[in-house]
Amino acid sequence: MRLFSIVIPVYNRPDEVDELLHSLTKQSYTHFEVLIIEDGSTKKCDHIVEKYGKLLNISYYYKPNTGQGFSRNFGFERAKGDYYVVFDSDCLIPKSYFEIVNEYLNKHQLDAFGGPDKAHDSFTPIQKAISYSMTSVFTTGGIRGGKKRMGAFHPRSFNMGISAEVFEKTKGYKITRMGEDIEFSIRIIEGGFKTGLIEEAYVYHKRRTSLSQFYNQLHFFGRARINISRFYPEEIKLVHLFPAVFTAGFLALWLVPLVSFSLFYVGLGLLAVYYFLIFVDSLSKNKSLAVAILSIATSFTQLFAYGIGFFTEGWRKITQG
Repeated sequence: MRLFSIVIPVYNRPDEVDELLHSLTKQSYTHFEVLIIEDGSTKKCDHIVEKYGKLLNISYYYKPNTGQGFSRNFGFERAKGDYYVVFDSDCLIPKSYFEIVNEYLNKHQLDAFGGPDKAHDSFTPIQKAISYSMTSVFTTGGIRGGKKRMGAFHPRSFNMGISAEVFEKTKGYKITRMGEDIEFSIRIIEGGFKTGLIEEAYVYHKRRTSLSQFYNQLHFFGRARINISRFYPEEIKLVHLFPAVFTAGFLALWLVPLVSFSLFYVGLGLLAVYYFLIFVDSLSKNKSLAVAILSIATSFTQLFAYGIGFFTEGWRKITQG
């Protein structure tokens, strides 16, 4: 029977860990171990882990802060499974997740895999709107979890699995932050390993709980894409430029009246049509007027924050290397 080792890096998130571990107690496939890697937290979750000691095959490790990538490596080094599965601490795992993954791997040989994310019914309207903007075809989120994609599938470490052999050959994460999962996925693929999306192996990903937190996260994502280009210049693709183009266009729009009010109104009209389509699509998917309205704000935040992060790190790369 295939053993999965679940590796969860944690930094000051005891409440999230509690909910995540509770979801793991509901799994229909139970041949797995859980490794909690406390990455130098001041708000430790050891008491939470202790609560699940009789419900899960679980181990707890506390270590100095080194960032999430190297904390995952710490867990991989101690894992005993055939596959190592990484979740973010703000995820909830559907009860059939490991049953679905195990059955898929029985039929399809994969060295590394990933799955999409969805919004849980218990999420707040802002969390559902953030989830929408991060998965919508009207934003760059649409390329992350669908069947159609450009090139090989690059697993992301909020919901990612690798074989023990992949870790043995790659030695895991090379960088600990700023796009560490993208860099890792690229090396996995370049190493000749087969990757794939298991579409039904989704998780409920809470992400952030406010627009300001979401802005900071996406700003970081924009910076991370530039950071990846320091290792792999070819990884700046057209789709990654969309948020930067959107941001530059939005900022430039407010200078257009200096040249032509007609062009300004055309620009505003196009922007209005774009966000009307987002509103209608979100309303159709979420069946909530509040979530649909918030989706306008979160979709704008996603593109604008990513674009600003992309520009600021790009400038830093040009001026500082």
